[in-house]
Amino acid sequence: MKIIADLHNHSRFSRACSPQLTLPNLDKWAQIKGINLLTVADFTHPIWIKECEEQLESEGNGFYVLKGSKSGVHFIFTTELSFIYKKEDKTRRVHEIVFAPNLGAVKKFNRVLGSRGFNLKSDGRPILGISDRDFVELAKNVDERIEIIPAHIWTPWFSLFGSKSGYDGLKDCFGDMSEYIFALETGLSSDPPMNWRVSALDPYILISNSDSHSLKNIGREANVFEIEENKFSYQELIRILKEKDIKKFLYTIEFFPEEGRYHFDGHRNCKVVFNPKETIRHKNICPVCKKPLTVGVSYRVEQLADREQDYIPPDKPGYKRLIELDKIIAQAMEVKNRESKKVMDVYHQMIKRLGSELDILINLPLKELEESKVDERIVAGIRNVREEKLFIHPGYDGVYGEIGIFTAPADQKESSGKRKIPRGQKSLFN
Repeated sequence: MKIIADLHNHSRFSRACSPQLTLPNLDKWAQIKGINLLTVADFTHPIWIKECEEQLESEGNGFYVLKGSKSGVHFIFTTELSFIYKKEDKTRRVHEIVFAPNLGAVKKFNRVLGSRGFNLKSDGRPILGISDRDFVELAKNVDERIEIIPAHIWTPWFSLFGSKSGYDGLKDCFGDMSEYIFALETGLSSDPPMNWRVSALDPYILISNSDSHSLKNIGREANVFEIEENKFSYQELIRILKEKDIKKFLYTIEFFPEEGRYHFDGHRNCKVVFNPKETIRHKNICPVCKKPLTVGVSYRVEQLADREQDYIPPDKPGYKRLIELDKIIAQAMEVKNRESKKVMDVYHQMIKRLGSELDILINLPLKELEESKVDERIVAGIRNVREEKLFIHPGYDGVYGEIGIFTAPADQKESSGKRKIPRGQKSLFN
């Protein structure tokens, strides 16, 4: 059975998140997107976890379903936590994803955090003043089945390898608890080939998730598994990740990393964006305001990489880079706002006639799209994305990158040209 899992997103109780992020809406949009294993997220928040307890029912395998729903969407309990603390005379800010085996373990975990004086009411992604190392020990003492995976590991401000507050090595962060870390989340601004360049990451399986703050962004990154129906469980999911079972973990669904908000370096207020070589040439200083640049993911990868860009490991899951369907429709129709009624009408018509968004983007033959009388520009856009024939203006300092599916983005001074699949990468669309 094919499982497409998005294991990191948020509820309406996290800051800067849509009020539409309710369980019924998550269930509905997961079905629209083609996600059949979705995290409930934010499980430390007392109001949200009460809603989960009231609205979900257990399947007896560590997963849950929305009561009365026939969507085929399963829910898993994971959450993101923020750790801010001082170590080696530097303030560290690292985010972790926490996996829990069931609701009972979640409630016990929350009671322990509450007893330690952590404020779980303020935000769906609370800040805990404890080191990552001590947190892993705490979590394992609550329930040994609780697992921790570092989140968006390259993001400058809040991550394991972040340029502003992270570490240069995993053991520097987790110390003697490093043995419990078996997977890493790559984040929107990096993809597997970038991470493969760092040999220190070889022992860890790489996962990708949406980190969605709204319904429409669910599934923009995800993980694709093949799991026998009679083995579908929390235990089997964790086993696949721990054992790096690439016969069961097929591939990840990826953002184009250049579209991520921290791919390149720069200053958004100064409208300065640099690639790593330009940053080095300017000695990490903004030429406009003369202050240090926000160093992005590409630069940090270059700092820690010990392999060339074309290195392809023999034993890793594959990946597919995608652009969301509504973005393709908007550019095909030459509409600036992807959320406009005109775009969304076409989007929902396609979903109703052709299936889920991910199925349309990944699996549906182009000939079938053409025969279904989909606008030829939309078909051409899907083809361009599959073939990675795109014009890309990388993101930086919190600004999303721009991707031109047909032509270079309007505000781009110099076109970066059409993207080419890295040498050695096998296109999973063929």
